[in-house]
Amino acid sequence: MTAPLTGIRVLEIGTLIAAPFAARLMAEFGAEVIKIESIGQGDPLRKWRKLHEGTSLWWYLQSRNKQSLALNLKSPQGVAIIKQLLEDTDVLIENLRPGALEKLGLGWDVLHALNPKLTLVRISGYGQTGPYRDRPGFGAIGEAMGGIRYTTGSPDSAPARVGVSLGDSLASMHAVIGALMSLLRVKTGQGEGQVVDVSLVESVFNLMESLVPEYDLLGNVRERTGGALPGIAPSNTYPTADGAYVVIAGNSDPIYKRLMRTIGRMDLAEAPEFAQNDGRARQSDLLDAAITEWTSAHPIEHVLTALETAEVPAGRIYSVADIVADPHYLARDMLLDAELPGGTRVKMPGIVPKLSETPGEVNWQGPALGQHTGSILARLGMTPGDIERLQSEGVVQ
Repeated sequence: MTAPLTGIRVLEIGTLIAAPFAARLMAEFGAEVIKIESIGQGDPLRKWRKLHEGTSLWWYLQSRNKQSLALNLKSPQGVAIIKQLLEDTDVLIENLRPGALEKLGLGWDVLHALNPKLTLVRISGYGQTGPYRDRPGFGAIGEAMGGIRYTTGSPDSAPARVGVSLGDSLASMHAVIGALMSLLRVKTGQGEGQVVDVSLVESVFNLMESLVPEYDLLGNVRERTGGALPGIAPSNTYPTADGAYVVIAGNSDPIYKRLMRTIGRMDLAEAPEFAQNDGRARQSDLLDAAITEWTSAHPIEHVLTALETAEVPAGRIYSVADIVADPHYLARDMLLDAELPGGTRVKMPGIVPKLSETPGEVNWQGPALGQHTGSILARLGMTPGDIERLQSEGVVQ
């Protein structure tokens, strides 16, 4: 089977999370991804979080299916190599500060003249325009200013982090969506390449549901509500007798009635004032108390079995240990066996989304720094002598 992005070449000039994750998603579905890394240390992600024999486990995941070209972008020869690569590249993904590409002589006017079919995906904290464009931005700042941190956590505590680099990952996904839309335009002959401008802040903000009209029309500021879903009831996180927690979403009218019958509260199931969501939302505390009384009296497995039988959406809050042991994850190929350098076996996350005819695949884990420098330069017509000279001059590694 031919992967859906076979024949698409992607050049990644990025570090850490946002641009590299976007390029990884494309690499998993067949794009040829060449990652440009700095000479010496490479992407700082190589040393982030938990390491195995000196290399980050996150690196092996984030950079799978990519080729590593170690290059000195501060040298004119290094920039010349980038330009040569871009002549036959479909997508350039970068997450440098706005203006950094221009300082390298790689602004959009130059790139578009070099290759009119090129799509330039630019990921930054605040976007390429606006009064904040020059500020440094990380995913955490995107989450803060995009609105999600304000709504995350308990009402009696400071706003909380969601536990992963959500702002970066959301920007990556928007970047891939934008890249594919631009590619479709080019490949169908509807136009030339274009700039895809992705902001960390805006990527988070795009997920914030009806936050703005609720404020503008009603003056409502959505606050932190812990595990509850404000304005939709009952939907919350409830404790069980064995110290676990279960999320129960009984918020459609028929599901609500099935839930109340399951917990033995026929009075609440049939009460006219709870027949629709607006009435339930007004007394969500009462409903949550009734559900908590029932869940607290039973272990988690009893609760889940009873709710599944009643066709009420519910789920245990999973730790990674729960995920790795879950048969559904295994059945869906969401836990893949991988091999690290030296032969160590390790589980890695599977690929999303699932395509029926042309599924994504993992061909190799994140490469060593500069592992593909020689082969990439050879494809550009350079001889072994040329490559040795560039290495000796500090242009490539």
